[in-house]
Amino acid sequence: MDFLSPRDKDGHGTHTASTAAGSPVEAVSFHGLAAGVARGGAPRARIAVYKSVWPSSGGWRAGTTATVLAAIDDAIHDGVDVLSLSLVAEENSFGALHAVQKGIAVVYAAGNLGPARQVVSNTAPWVITVAASKIDRSFPTVITLGNKQQIVGQSLYYEEDSSPPRRGFKLLAFGGLCSSSALNATDVRGKIVLCASLLASLLEPFPLALRNVLNGGGVGIIFAQYTTNLVDATADCKGIACVLVDLDTANLITLYMGDARSPVAKIAPARTVTGEEAVAPKVAAFSSRGPSINYPEVIKPDIAAPGASILGAIKDAYVIGSGTSMATPHVSGVVALLKALHPNWSPAALKSAIMTTASVSDGRGMPILAQGMPQKIADPFDYGGGHINPNKAADPGLIYDIDPSDYNKFFSCNFMKSVQCNATMLPGYHLNLPSIAIPDLRHPITVSRTVTNVGEVNTIYHAEIKSPPGVKMDVEPAALVFNAANKVITFKVKLSPLWSLQGDYTFGSLSWHNDQKTVRIPIAVRMTIHDFYADVA
Repeated sequence: MDFLSPRDKDGHGTHTASTAAGSPVEAVSFHGLAAGVARGGAPRARIAVYKSVWPSSGGWRAGTTATVLAAIDDAIHDGVDVLSLSLVAEENSFGALHAVQKGIAVVYAAGNLGPARQVVSNTAPWVITVAASKIDRSFPTVITLGNKQQIVGQSLYYEEDSSPPRRGFKLLAFGGLCSSSALNATDVRGKIVLCASLLASLLEPFPLALRNVLNGGGVGIIFAQYTTNLVDATADCKGIACVLVDLDTANLITLYMGDARSPVAKIAPARTVTGEEAVAPKVAAFSSRGPSINYPEVIKPDIAAPGASILGAIKDAYVIGSGTSMATPHVSGVVALLKALHPNWSPAALKSAIMTTASVSDGRGMPILAQGMPQKIADPFDYGGGHINPNKAADPGLIYDIDPSDYNKFFSCNFMKSVQCNATMLPGYHLNLPSIAIPDLRHPITVSRTVTNVGEVNTIYHAEIKSPPGVKMDVEPAALVFNAANKVITFKVKLSPLWSLQGDYTFGSLSWHNDQKTVRIPIAVRMTIHDFYADVA
C-alpha cells in the first residue's frame, strides 16, 4: 500500500512540505481556482522527510509512539533545525523535549476535533501547537433559480474542458436529509437535489449525501450546513454540479420551490475571490480547542495559522486541503526564517516571538471570530496568542526565553528505562511561558515572568493590563526600563479571585508597549472551590 521509503504515496506529506519550504512555481491552481504563484514559507530551506505514519487498510493514516520517536531520533542525529509534525500520535512529546533540549524547534498540529473543547492534541509546553484559520479567499458559486433570483454558495465545483456542459436549468427536488431512505421515496433522476434539514450536516455528512444523490441519478446537489469548513469535499463531485449553502439561503430555495409549479435551478462553476470581501482570519471550525487536559497550566494551542482550503502540491498537481496539518507547515516555515534571522535564539525564544506579536483582530480591526455552533469571538483556547504575523515576529522587541533544562524542574522526564513527562513537580504556570494559565484559582497567586530585550537598547515598556472577568490582576513593576547594562528584567503578576465559586475560564491579557512595539501574552483563569469537580451539568 505504500513505498518502503520516505517517498510519498498518500500526498499528505508532499502537500505539507510544499507549504513549509516549496520552491516558487508560477501559474498554479486547482482547475483554475486559487490561481497564482505557489511558494513555501522558507523556499531556500532544505527538507528532510521521515515517514513515521503509514496508510492502513481502513483508509486512515496510522502511526505509533515508536515510529514517531524513531523519526525524531533520526532527525536529531541528522542535525535538523526545525521539526514540523503534521500528525497526532500517542507520543506526548517525550522525544520532542529531547529535540528541544538539542536546540531544535518543534512545531505540532493541534488536531482536527473542533469546535469541541478540551480536544487539543500535542500540548506539551516545549512545542509550538498550531491551530488552523480561514484566509481571505473564498470560492463563491452562483445558484440561479427559475424566478431569476441568484443565491451565492461556496464550492470547488469546476467543469472539465472535455466534459459536456452542465450549466442549463434542471428540475429541483427536495431531499430532506438526503439519506438513502429519504431519497428512496423521491424521484431525483436528472434533477438537482436540495439537501436541507436542521440535522442534515450532522446526521448525513456531505460525502454520504453526495453518494446517495448520485445513486439516485441526480445531476446536482445543493447541500445546506451550519457555518463550517466542508468546501474541500466539493473538489470531486463525481461529475455532477455541487454547492454548499447555509440554512438561511436553503430556506429561500425551499420557499421558491413551494411557490413554483415546476421549480428549476442551475449551478455555475465556482470562481475565486480574495481580499476584503472575505472576513479573515477566522479560527476554522475543525481546529481543536483547549484547554489542554494533560497540561492545564499551559494555554494551548499556541498560535493560529492558515489551514483552511490551502493550495499545496501533490504528485504532479496542486490540490486544496484543510486541517491543522496544513496550518503547521505555515508556522514551520516562519520558524525556519526566524532561525535564519536569529540563529542564536532558543526554541522558546522563537515561540515567544511568534506568540507575543500575533494578531487578535481581523483585517478590519474587529475581533477574530472562531467558527462553531454558534460562531463566537475567539479566545486563547481557540488560537493561543492569536493569528501569526511573521513580519512582526522577526522583530518582537521582548522575548520570554526558557533554558531547555528548566522544563525538568516542572515536568519529571526520564529518558532512561522509562519515559514520563507528565508528572508535575511544580505548577506549570511558573514556567517562563509567553502566556499564563491558572486552572484552579482559589486564593491570590503570584507568578513571575522574565523578559529579554532584543530590540532598541535604551527603551521603556509600560504594562497594559486587561484582567480576566472576576479576577483582579496586578503587575509589579508597571514599567520596565532597559539599557545596555539591563537587558533582562523579571516582573510579577498577582491574580486574585473576586469571588469564591466553581467557575469557568475567563480571559485577559498583559501587554508591554513602548512607542513602537506591543508585546502581548494571553491569560486564562478559572476560579474553583472543589478538587476534581466534573463540570457535566
